[in-house]
Amino acid sequence: MNFESGSVDRKPVLHDPAFAAAELIKNASLEATPKQIASLGDEKPDWLADGMRVYVPFLPSAKFEDAFVACEILKKWGIEPVPHLPARAVPNEQTLRLWLLALQALGVTQILLIAGDIDDPKGPFTDTLQLMELGLFQEFGIDGIGVAGHPEGHPIVSEAVLVDALTRKRDYALQHGLSLWVVTQFSFEQTVLEQWLEDHQTILEGIPVYLGLAGPTRLNNLLSYAAQCGVATSAKALTRNLNAARLLRPWTPDSLLKAMAEFQSERPESVLKGIHLFPFGGLKQSSEWLVKKAR
Repeated sequence: MNFESGSVDRKPVLHDPAFAAAELIKNASLEATPKQIASLGDEKPDWLADGMRVYVPFLPSAKFEDAFVACEILKKWGIEPVPHLPARAVPNEQTLRLWLLALQALGVTQILLIAGDIDDPKGPFTDTLQLMELGLFQEFGIDGIGVAGHPEGHPIVSEAVLVDALTRKRDYALQHGLSLWVVTQFSFEQTVLEQWLEDHQTILEGIPVYLGLAGPTRLNNLLSYAAQCGVATSAKALTRNLNAARLLRPWTPDSLLKAMAEFQSERPESVLKGIHLFPFGGLKQSSEWLVKKAR
């Protein structure tokens, strides 16, 4: 992430939480729907930082082709688009080839592979490893692939299966010269995030992890999103000692950023390399928070 305005050069200092926080922000990314990106107009807004990754999700009610326009806009602005590619939404290999060809024409070289929250797959693919093993990504210029991590577990997949899948994706990427990284679902609990990082340190050695955090928003809004996204347990922990007045105040990820920076400063060998913001309170609000933290 390139925060030119207001940034300063920082030399690495071992066990320095301030340096660790700066690195996590430097490597931060955002998520924005095709509709949000299209609504910004022709010129890049000044509150959107240069050189960062912006993930473009594939919504169940949308078409994958909606991502093409969003990626084209982001590339024009000098921002790295990372479209989501849900395995369960791919109807067949021929369609996948057409999608990848369109992304290649736009200069997209990175994607996020997910299984997708689709009960009945549209085609023969049910998980991301099946897509990887087709060998098509390298053919169409994709050299970087992100995959999902689940610090709070998955509602229908056991932890053992999740670990096995991550291990197999790691091995495939190493064998085929693909750059691989992990982006996690968001959580509110410091201990959950730290434990997940500790548990996966050996499995993901050398593979960067970007922890999902909820961007600034009203706390009531955030609790609603948390229930939809399967992290209601940590949301309850977040609000356990809050009164009604506090629920009306804005949420920011400051305390979690501070905690994870302290964790990172004590474990410089950790696979944790950055954060990924889910902008439930709006893209501008999350982007401005990142820019402010980079100064």
